[in-house]
Amino acid sequence: MYWTLELASHLEDAPWPASRDELADYAIRSGAPLEVIENIQQMEDEGELYESIEDVWPDYPRKDDFLFNEDEY
Repeated sequence: MYWTLELASHLEDAPWPASRDELADYAIRSGAPLEVIENIQQMEDEGELYESIEDVWPDYPRKDDFLFNEDEY
């Protein structure tokens, strides 16, 4: 299982919190690449809910990670 920024971005608008099956269903319905669906299927399923993309991929960059001033735009 590997995540990239491009692959993980397909789950940004997922209905959080969500189970692994709900994330897979969302990825299929939204037309995410096959790699996203495969990554979700490889995640451990212990019946837990994932609260956000950070629970799926802890290294997912947040807005705070960028040196970017939104007020300028």
